[in-house]
Amino acid sequence: MEPKSFPEYLEAVAQSGGQVVPMSKDVRAVIWLDYSNPKGLADLLDQNPQIEWVQLPFAGVDAFSEIIKRPIRFTSAKGAYREPVAEHALALTLALMRIIPERVRTQTWGRQFADSLYDCSVLIFGGGGISEEMLKLLAPFRARVTVIRKNPAPVLGAFQTLGFEQLEAELPKQDLVILAAALTDETYQLFDASKFALMKPTAYLVNIARGPMVNTVDLVEALNGQVIAGAAVDVTDPEPLPDGHPLWTAKNIIITPHSADTRKQVVRLFSERIKQNVRAYGSGTGWVGQVDPILGY
Repeated sequence: MEPKSFPEYLEAVAQSGGQVVPMSKDVRAVIWLDYSNPKGLADLLDQNPQIEWVQLPFAGVDAFSEIIKRPIRFTSAKGAYREPVAEHALALTLALMRIIPERVRTQTWGRQFADSLYDCSVLIFGGGGISEEMLKLLAPFRARVTVIRKNPAPVLGAFQTLGFEQLEAELPKQDLVILAAALTDETYQLFDASKFALMKPTAYLVNIARGPMVNTVDLVEALNGQVIAGAAVDVTDPEPLPDGHPLWTAKNIIITPHSADTRKQVVRLFSERIKQNVRAYGSGTGWVGQVDPILGY
């Protein structure tokens, strides 16, 4: 980590009883901040087989899918950014259902239209911290929420919790589908034309998970063909989304630039995760966000 760029992280380590030192054969724990450089981490681990623990920077660890199979402890930031990401998902949802994209661009009185989140059926795909936070935010709206997750253990606040195999049966019943799962081989391009065809033509899609979970070409066609009513995405495939890409001009789309959690928010929240896990490394207990190499998150 670069001390000049992240003094907050240095402080978090120090406050937890740790010390940041230059890389050497005596170093056994690493806080890795560069999500875009998995090869750099792989090389570091190859050169330093004594390393016992690596803290990764984000909730998703798909960029490190091969590295996390190594027999050392990996922790991620899963759950750390749950509040701002869930808040962003709610903001996108309300904007879609009140056709805010249309209203902010128009210069005429136009049509009156609004869908209400109150008493609607919602499917959250994924059962981690963001989903748990979304359930809290949706509770005042009396939404009937179905959570679909890899492990169908009940999630507090959900009407029902089901396994991945129930996704297709549930999609036709939902007014809103929120993607909040990890990107794995199983979820890659999962939401494609076949899934959109199962959704109501009045239903909305919100993606605050990972862009490649959605087939972008199929999403554009589903929006323009009014197969679904609208979509809001904070993540895209490709990302960044190039200027002139057809998704920018698709019908009833909101695109935000992977900004559900901003740098300011990330630094504050990841600092807390560093404190928790540096203490856990010192004591041997209390780990948060441990990565399961089999599940891939």
